[in-house]
Amino acid sequence: MAHQRPDILRAMLTVINGAMAALAGAVVLSLRPWRMLQGALLTPALAALALLPWLWLLPQKMPQGLQVQLSGACLLVLMLGWPLAVLVLGGVAAVVWGVGQAPAEAALHQWVWIGLVPATLALGIGAALRRWLPANPFVYTLGRAFLGTAVAVFVSGLLLEGLQQLAGLPVRDLSLVARWLMAWGDAFLTGMFGAIFVAFAPQWLATWSDARYLKPPAPPP
Repeated sequence: MAHQRPDILRAMLTVINGAMAALAGAVVLSLRPWRMLQGALLTPALAALALLPWLWLLPQKMPQGLQVQLSGACLLVLMLGWPLAVLVLGGVAAVVWGVGQAPAEAALHQWVWIGLVPATLALGIGAALRRWLPANPFVYTLGRAFLGTAVAVFVSGLLLEGLQQLAGLPVRDLSLVARWLMAWGDAFLTGMFGAIFVAFAPQWLATWSDARYLKPPAPPP
């Protein structure tokens, strides 16, 4: 029976992943975010479906033991908003499952922990920054796009490590260090593209508003 225990624990983790995915899917379907694709957001959504699967396929293409993984979920939240980003990330996971060599459980795991959880944390961080910090382009690009991405990706890694430890699954040594470094890789890409889109293609950022972030300062009393 001892040799069956890891399989049972992995099955329990898959059930948890499925429950989280089902809950997020129900919320997304109730919001009907595909209506936003009638505007300028169709282009970044299609670009994400074409490009992001190759980032998610990196762990399958790297040598064993060198698991390089980039998310892109926080950038999608900035560009598409949380509901549409979750929907597109589901499509990305489906493409990874279709063209990759990993089973469906692995694709579901990626959708939840590389896509859904960082995207949800990025949504919460963005809401907190909007609530507590002034409406400033630097707050958006440096706070939400750069630092917010680093926190969201790293915390999602911490949550996954904690869940695996609670389930009794083995955790690789130094994995937290690797997750911390990879979080900053995601933060650099999100911050860079966020700043570029703010300057040259703000219509591709559903979370950006010229009226909010570029409004003139209030006159002195």
